Amino acid sequence: MLTIYSVPVAVYCAKLRIMLRYKFIQFEQLSPPGGYGSDAYRGIVPSGNLPAMLHDGFMLSDSEAIAEYLEETFHDVPMLPNTVKLRAKAREFSRLHDTRLEPAVRAMYPQVAHLTRDENVVQIGGLAISKHLSSLELLLAANPLDEHKLWLCDCGFAVTFAWIRAFQNALNLPVEWPQIVSDYETRLKGFKVVFDELEAYRSAMDAYLEKAKPS
Repeated sequence: MLTIYSVPVAVYCAKLRIMLRYKFIQFEQLSPPGGYGSDAYRGIVPSGNLPAMLHDGFMLSDSEAIAEYLEETFHDVPMLPNTVKLRAKAREFSRLHDTRLEPAVRAMYPQVAHLTRDENVVQIGGLAISKHLSSLELLLAANPLDEHKLWLCDCGFAVTFAWIRAFQNALNLPVEWPQIVSDYETRLKGFKVVFDELEAYRSAMDAYLEKAKPS
């Protein structure tokens, strides 16, 4: 049995669910006992990170580590290419998401609350996000990966793009979308597992963004 600990609104939990469903891996999903960061949860997952996985008694945290483990354990639907160079390119995409784009988007979460929002920070955040989307534009322009397949590196972008769009609406976040990046976003939504996850995820996003509205 494979168990995933997650919370509804977490980006990396949604990323992992896309991968699990694309690979047809059966799993159960549990909330962290005692809540995120609780002593009870740390008794199971010492790092306290989300998501975390238990698979036949084997515990692992960190979404990228879990994803690589699942890729090597469940071979039927590969989500990394079959050559060293193409796998390296896929990981280059993943690192751009995990270490640059997603952290810049995450920096906007403290600005959601309307009463304490700093418009200067929102403007600066929009510039940072636009810069990383421009970097993604360059990678996509020379993308050697088969665009008819969903790769491991795609899963995080699908969810983070949804947050950028949501922040544009809720915070008036100024973001410039290169056309090739918008086309990539549209292509990802064409995969049923991505579309279904984003539809199911929307209620958690909407609930989180309630505090963005003027009281």
